[in-house]
Amino acid sequence: MKSHLQTYPCPLQINFFWNLGFLLGVAIMLQIVTGIFLALHYTSDLNSAYYQIFFLIREVYYGRCLRYFHSAGASFVFLFLFLHLGRAIFYGSYFYSSSTWFSGILLLFFLMAIAFIGYVLPFGQMSFWGATVITNLLSPFPSLVEWICGGYCVHCPTLKRFFLIHFIFPFLLCGFLFIHLFYLHFLSSNNPLRNSTNNKIPFFPFIFLKDFFGLILILCLYFLQTHFHVSSLSHPDNALEASALLTPLHIVPEWYFLCQYAMLKAVPNKNAGFIVLLTSIFALFFFGEIRNLTTFCLLNNNSFSLSKSYFFLLVLSFLWIGAQFPQEKFLSYARILTLYYYFLLMCILFRKKKKK
Repeated sequence: MKSHLQTYPCPLQINFFWNLGFLLGVAIMLQIVTGIFLALHYTSDLNSAYYQIFFLIREVYYGRCLRYFHSAGASFVFLFLFLHLGRAIFYGSYFYSSSTWFSGILLLFFLMAIAFIGYVLPFGQMSFWGATVITNLLSPFPSLVEWICGGYCVHCPTLKRFFLIHFIFPFLLCGFLFIHLFYLHFLSSNNPLRNSTNNKIPFFPFIFLKDFFGLILILCLYFLQTHFHVSSLSHPDNALEASALLTPLHIVPEWYFLCQYAMLKAVPNKNAGFIVLLTSIFALFFFGEIRNLTTFCLLNNNSFSLSKSYFFLLVLSFLWIGAQFPQEKFLSYARILTLYYYFLLMCILFRKKKKK
């Protein structure tokens, strides 16, 4: 334990971007703790799930803080996750330790599944229709919708199954989290120089002080969001009770799913859109194989870094387009950017070194 927490050698050159992994871990632990307390007051019944949330907010002491701490915490988890993933892509961590990268992408899949299932549990208007849209994507697979939903549509058995999965999956996530940390400590962290170095410093007190400062910072952000509602992170339609007879004007997911939602809207065919949605995430696995596809010297190449900068700008554009109404001009933008997304992936993954 001492070798991993106190005397664990860390590269001298790492900066505050390397604290994002610690902040992500803290945010996940806070989600698990608050989720356990929320589960004590939640009822996975179709007729009472929505009202149970409002009972928690209005009647339970500090229930409002607990509920918004958990719901806003999901956004903080994905904020730290995307920043952590962006740092790994920009500084070439996937090349330094492919095993750490693969375990991290598995954590991404787990977190996305947990977040989507948890978004359905309040059973507001947007939760119900979001679950309906996503479960309908599974209709090409025989009996899969019936097996997941307990019927042909989102109903009472769906809510019970989603609540069970949402409660169990975070504990499985902790297992993958320890695997991720094992591979990380096996080779130590990467650094901004993008190469191995013998300039090491002990984790305590140097890195520990940075992590502690980041912990204080995110606790302040949690406090501001929970008590002062600095930013409305959830769609207002989700405060309405779910109704199968009233379709929202615009079905839109939480902000951290907007990139995939933009790609899904861009493809007219439902099955093809589902394939594009999956491959846009599965493509990240190929970064772990970049050792076999290119050379490490390209990570310091200006044009190579420029391709990754365009990649980050593309993600921000997807976030904006995913939040827009499905009008023809926005759908056209989404189609162009989807093609450009795969083009940039090919530029990053299969770029060859020029011969002199």
